[in-house]
Amino acid sequence: MIDLDLLQTFVSVVDSGGFTRAGDRVKRTQSTISQQIKKLEEQVGRALLVRQRACRSVQLTEDGERLLGYARRLVGLAREVGDMMSCADIRGVVSLGIPEDFPIDQLIRLITGFNQRFPDIRLDISNGLSSSLIAQMERRELDMAVVKRNSGDGEAIAIWPEHLSWVAGPDLPLDQDTVPLVVYAPGCLYRERAIRALELAGRRWRIAFASPSLTSIQAAISANLGLSLLPGNAIRPDHRIVSTELGLGVPPSTELALVAASRILTNAQKLVADFLIEHVN
Repeated sequence: MIDLDLLQTFVSVVDSGGFTRAGDRVKRTQSTISQQIKKLEEQVGRALLVRQRACRSVQLTEDGERLLGYARRLVGLAREVGDMMSCADIRGVVSLGIPEDFPIDQLIRLITGFNQRFPDIRLDISNGLSSSLIAQMERRELDMAVVKRNSGDGEAIAIWPEHLSWVAGPDLPLDQDTVPLVVYAPGCLYRERAIRALELAGRRWRIAFASPSLTSIQAAISANLGLSLLPGNAIRPDHRIVSTELGLGVPPSTELALVAASRILTNAQKLVADFLIEHVN
């Protein structure tokens, strides 16, 4: 039987990109990590990593690639079992704010996955603009929120960088004197970024379509109603990235940030935070 601890080390080496960084992650020395990988290779009877002195990055053999998927699933299941047993007595309700334009399919997967792992903790989800979610937290109407903000704008439990692009539909002409915009409602960070960029460039603009719904924004872009600023995970296959063609340069990055109403989290809130850190991408 393969040692689960060895599989965890193997996954850590691959994910961190090397023996030294894996050691830092799991609080073990590089030599210990090397010994564990060697022991795992002996157990499976296959070489899992390509060892090249000149190359610092980790390279998997074909057998290593085949094992990695199984290793991830086994380690993940073990973590879920540990969570279930150690948190069996934790109950409660956590109110969580999510941006209005957060991809709905990803949100449903997150809620479903959390509910399956922690059935005694209920998530109450509120959607809205990030500015509204922050105001709700200040009034203690929300325990936590994932908000969109300028990069480096304050403390956070976790941060996921967002890289924005100017996006157009497949047939939208880009040489219009007045640039048509597809935007969210007033107060949206993307809307403010788009308008400011055009004004700084001396370009005239008009709001061609506005909606609080990401799905509606995506459909309007696809229908060639106008330009918009979107993060990578919101760009559809039929959208064109036109940042270079517009001559406006690459838009400044934004970020998703997980923030809380209180510096001291309850046990239930800590579980929500850890789950989001593990699964939001």
